Amino acid sequence: MARNMIDRAGFQLSRRYRQLRNIWKAEGYGGIIRRTRTALVQWATPKDIMMPVRPIDVIEADLSRPFPVIVPKAAPDQPVSINWVMIPAGAGSGGHTTLFRIIRYLEAHGYVNRVYFYDIHHVDHQYYESILRHSYGFHGHVANIDDGMENAHAIVATSWPTAYPVFNARSEGKRFYFVQDFEPYFYPAGALNVLAENTYRMGFHAITAGRWLAEKLRSEFSMDADYFEFGSDSSHYKRLSDCRRSGVAFYARPEVARRGFELGLMALEIFAKRRPEIELHFYGDKMGNLPFTFVDHGRVTPEQLNDIYNRCYAGLSLSLTNVSLVPHEMLAAGCIPVVNDAVHNRIVLDNPFVRYAQLNPHALAAELEALVTMVDFDTLSQAGTASVHSATWDDAGATVDAIFRQAFGA
Repeated sequence: MARNMIDRAGFQLSRRYRQLRNIWKAEGYGGIIRRTRTALVQWATPKDIMMPVRPIDVIEADLSRPFPVIVPKAAPDQPVSINWVMIPAGAGSGGHTTLFRIIRYLEAHGYVNRVYFYDIHHVDHQYYESILRHSYGFHGHVANIDDGMENAHAIVATSWPTAYPVFNARSEGKRFYFVQDFEPYFYPAGALNVLAENTYRMGFHAITAGRWLAEKLRSEFSMDADYFEFGSDSSHYKRLSDCRRSGVAFYARPEVARRGFELGLMALEIFAKRRPEIELHFYGDKMGNLPFTFVDHGRVTPEQLNDIYNRCYAGLSLSLTNVSLVPHEMLAAGCIPVVNDAVHNRIVLDNPFVRYAQLNPHALAAELEALVTMVDFDTLSQAGTASVHSATWDDAGATVDAIFRQAFGA
């Protein structure tokens, strides 16, 4: 028996050695490091936490018997108060960036905003509160929803896991749902997909990022839904007249499936073979080795990102669900976004200077090539920048302000 165990161990060691040798040949040292890092993360992740929502919160949410909600009247001389329930996030989160742009606008216009963390992982509250203060410019009250929640005119869920504690809460306040994407699409068919979709059946009033989501929630779930248009952040993203363009930009986030990373990578490999003289600028996550030459920026500040955009003719921005902030940022800097052709992208972007291509590597590469070889690119770049100047985040904030005030009769 001992001999068999030794033989089996020897076989497994030999197999693993051959696998490592093959990875080294194909991908080099970087491939070994990436796989080791992934294995360590998987080993360190608690196996008993499988969902982003507590099972008890789902069990307590009987959608057939909603708790009767009391909505306080908004007096003319009283500020509107809003409780925002959210998952703690690090600096640079796109979803939190949009959310706090709206919150800051409301704060500047007399609202009382409170943030309540829905934290199933027991993170360091002080650390994440400091991120809200320093990275997102929030000045209001921050607490944990497990410690209770004050009454307010509105209680807002900001992602599908937070919808469950908002549904279950006994605090006064009309229920709203700040929806930035169709989150059931984040998962394959299964429990998480269903749990996310069920949050659209909780009777909340949706406020969505862009028209596509509002139309989808109205038609498929009979939700009350209003929307705001994306703004352009001209304080960070602008066209610089003294920059020479020589590249293409790509937001590289391999772990975010809805951004089509693998398709983008294949498109850029094709493009690099056709146009080796064009620099490829990757930002987001560090990539390591790839089968073509590129600049691996990793995580960057908005100022650094604006510099990257101004060095590029075009940027590849893929969205298989609702669009990200990236196409608007690129346009503001005179960098023309190449986006996968889809109804949701056309509805939300609604901009004649966005270039659309079929979602396959060759079509995407061809559209990028057409832009970098354009004779009068500078004229297109200037027009693209001008097209987003009139859209501001203050406009988006004013729209949300009007939605709240109409709901309260304020």
